[in-house]
Amino acid sequence: MSEAGHLLALWAAVIVSGLYHGLNPAMGWPLAVSHGLLARRDGAVASALGYLGAGHALAVLAITLPFGLLASLLAWQRPMQIVASLLPIGFGIWLLLRRRHARALARIRPTQFALWSFAIAIAHGAGLMLIPIYLGLCGPDTDAGHQAVAALSTRNLAMALAVALVHTVAMVAAGGVMAWLTYRHVGLQCVRRSWFNLDAIWAGSLIVVGLVSLAMLA
Repeated sequence: MSEAGHLLALWAAVIVSGLYHGLNPAMGWPLAVSHGLLARRDGAVASALGYLGAGHALAVLAITLPFGLLASLLAWQRPMQIVASLLPIGFGIWLLLRRRHARALARIRPTQFALWSFAIAIAHGAGLMLIPIYLGLCGPDTDAGHQAVAALSTRNLAMALAVALVHTVAMVAAGGVMAWLTYRHVGLQCVRRSWFNLDAIWAGSLIVVGLVSLAMLA
């Protein structure tokens, strides 16, 4: 695969993972529906989604940024890439063994949506899924020894922001579609009766991402 095709595939993975996160009710779109129904305003759904997106983006940055800084300092040493692949595998296995799921939607204030979204994204390992993709987008620097660490850090910081932004836009778009359809046509009671649990699929997807990343390093 050409370098352009490789980069295109990685950005596609960022977008697809965002859509996947947005469709997962565990990432919060039912809360946006609940807030809209209780407030009886269409705008309440959009504002809740904005807070949820902000929290999700911060969670992605909190996970990817340290790896970007390490990549600058370690000049893309292979052990760090292996660790980045093993992390989602290990966390996915832990989620499969844990198998606990909150079935009740708590009524929280809109100002707490961002904090809730940040915490739930960290707890579900949403950022871990993006680490191997993010490192691939940063790309190995063949001339790292002749460049300042600060320059590499700045470049990786910009890439982390870009990944978080693109991923979050896709996440909010997918979650927004689900929230709006439920708010306007389905109703929260139907969601509660027919709740679909993606925990096992989510954990499996973390493992798959890690295994694919390891295979690409071989």
